Amino acid sequence: MNTHTLPSRQIPLDDSFDVIVIGGGPSGCTAAAAAARDGARTLLIERTCSLGGMGTSALVPAWCPFSDKEKMVYRGLAERVFLASKAGAHHIPEKQLDWVPIDPEKLKRVYDDLVTSFGVTVLFDTLLASVETDGAGNVTAIVVANKAGLNAYRAKVYIDTTGDADLTAWAGAEFHKGDDDSGDLQPATHCFVLANVDEYAYRFAPAGINLNRIVAEGKHPLIPDTHCCNNTIGPGCVGFNAGHVWQVDNTDPFSVSKAVIHGRKIAAAMRDAFAEYYPAVFGNAFLVMTGSLLGVRETRRIVGDYELTLDDYLARKSFDDEICRNSYFIDVHHAKAEAHKRTDSADFEKRSFRYNPGESHGIPYRCLTPKGLRNVLVAGRSISCDRPVQGSVRVMPVCLAMGEAAGAAAAQALKAPSIDVHAIDVTALRKRLREAGAYLP
Repeated sequence: MNTHTLPSRQIPLDDSFDVIVIGGGPSGCTAAAAAARDGARTLLIERTCSLGGMGTSALVPAWCPFSDKEKMVYRGLAERVFLASKAGAHHIPEKQLDWVPIDPEKLKRVYDDLVTSFGVTVLFDTLLASVETDGAGNVTAIVVANKAGLNAYRAKVYIDTTGDADLTAWAGAEFHKGDDDSGDLQPATHCFVLANVDEYAYRFAPAGINLNRIVAEGKHPLIPDTHCCNNTIGPGCVGFNAGHVWQVDNTDPFSVSKAVIHGRKIAAAMRDAFAEYYPAVFGNAFLVMTGSLLGVRETRRIVGDYELTLDDYLARKSFDDEICRNSYFIDVHHAKAEAHKRTDSADFEKRSFRYNPGESHGIPYRCLTPKGLRNVLVAGRSISCDRPVQGSVRVMPVCLAMGEAAGAAAAQALKAPSIDVHAIDVTALRKRLREAGAYLP
């Protein structure tokens, strides 16, 4: 590849913030809120013009379970977001905690209210462009790009909630990416919404809505497989997390660009297929929108002070430094060559390792601390874990809980004479999280 040398130049620098959070998805929102709540001057930088990530811009139509089938296990700020998002939705039973539909436009406002209520400064439409370090484990500044050009920001602690561990990777920290042998990544999904759906026919459709017959008969070849989650997200509106877009790398802009073009075609093909196969439900349906973000499940995983493993998951392991609990099953979406393994329900159940009611495992604080970086924390789907466990901890409820812990830890790190996120008092952190309502039995 040819290279181009950037000329030396000066750009504006803002060093007025204690904590900078990069990425405004679920973990970024709770990280920023928790840091500001605990006294840190906090900046939240988001590349789109709305917070929420997968639940808003990507149109994922439902929350993964908030319970362990007995009680809510994602509490604190996660519970606040969840309850606010479902408030006033009369088609959702008050006590329902699992697979609750998401109104994406309302959820945007919920996240706006969350972060602004604690005094977080939000910077939308801004992309991380560069990470500067001192070579001794400290990020010294970040450079961002937006309509104002290039600007630098400096903080004492940075929280990487990009989902792809961009800041951490660009700072030189070690990471894993996909399958260690093949490099395969879980496929993405381009979620979409159909409007003008007959609600009564949808609610009482025999055997529900699925793609099994549609795919088997092959009349709509753009539809890739039978993956089809769907939920009523508003009057006459059904959100779909359906189909897979394979061989997408969210760290490669050309790969993403190709994928979203293809994803929009898949969504249109599904609308047409549903109208044909379920005319009473979707005969007059209208494809009202596709996600402005792909539903990406996997890219980088940091190498942290501890790697959470499948053995830990199977042992329902607890840790002295755990900052939240998780009870979601092992939900790995296979690469294209193994897609049949997910459509085989018996095989999928075998690989999912679902917990019994009341069971969960802990996530250690050490999974949030990247080796080699003293002033960076990571929360969200790129924490330190093996690939099977990433299939569980990547979903929104646990990301909300991890984000709150990262934000509280960042605020605590500010109080030490020398900032080192690896050396904070974890007992004090856990006490603070409990005070804020976290579930830490």
